[in-house]
Amino acid sequence: MTKPISLAGCFPPIPTPFDARGRVDHDELALNLKKWQKTPLRGSVVLGSNGEAVLLKTEEKLEIWKTAGQVIGPDHLFIAGTGCEATWETVELTEKAARFGAHAAMAVTPHYYKARMDHRALVSHYTTIADHSPIPIILYNVPASTGIDLSAETIIELAHHPKIIGLKESSGNVVKMAEVVSRSADGFQVLAGSGSFLLPALSIGAVGGVMALAAVAPHALAGIVADFQKGDMRHARDTQLRLIAANAAVTNRFGIAGLKAALDRIGMYGGPVRPPLRTLDKDQETTLDKILREAGILEQ
Repeated sequence: MTKPISLAGCFPPIPTPFDARGRVDHDELALNLKKWQKTPLRGSVVLGSNGEAVLLKTEEKLEIWKTAGQVIGPDHLFIAGTGCEATWETVELTEKAARFGAHAAMAVTPHYYKARMDHRALVSHYTTIADHSPIPIILYNVPASTGIDLSAETIIELAHHPKIIGLKESSGNVVKMAEVVSRSADGFQVLAGSGSFLLPALSIGAVGGVMALAAVAPHALAGIVADFQKGDMRHARDTQLRLIAANAAVTNRFGIAGLKAALDRIGMYGGPVRPPLRTLDKDQETTLDKILREAGILEQ
């Protein structure tokens, strides 16, 4: 019997590095992954939303997973973002990611035909993926990007599938997260989808988080988890509050361009975004620098 996968800890949905000509830079990808593995991070999500997955060709995705599979060590989890609009394309990509060494797959909700994505459609979609997947599946709910908000009832029903092991919840709805934790099958694991509410999520039973901020502040976020586990709630709260502005800067305020610029500033590789996304202008860069300094991220 396969040993259950623990999702406890912090994971970055890693950005995809591009060179000056817009091609995936596999050397920089490998270097970034090696650096992240020297931090307290539990693993990496490769081709989540921050990986600009929707802007990549299938061939590029496969090559990225190949590089990740070669670099991510046995002590770190490799989670592949395989979600597509079509159920069977997601099944196919999940099978391929597994061949490159992915330990689990994270699948975002299909959303183009959002009016048709009701409870029955979503349960059917994820059940089909899980039935055919060689690796465990993590649900990914990000209504700010998709316009689809997985309901607690849908998540709880899917949580009883033996291959569906967890949820990345990016809505920030901690009440819904608590309901999922309390009513899901034993062993189902909930992850905060943003560094802005990691501590509140932990307080209701989440086991960690998949957070853009983890790419640039891994020690601080892992510190929140460690403080929570040992009962030092005051220090955990202080760290959580200190990171609020920085988390916003690398997510909704400046987006992926902000996250990549932050990586450049801490000595890792961020590089350009892929059009139609745009890089930061000078004023935005100045603002980002100020926010990172105030959060203590540039001092690390």
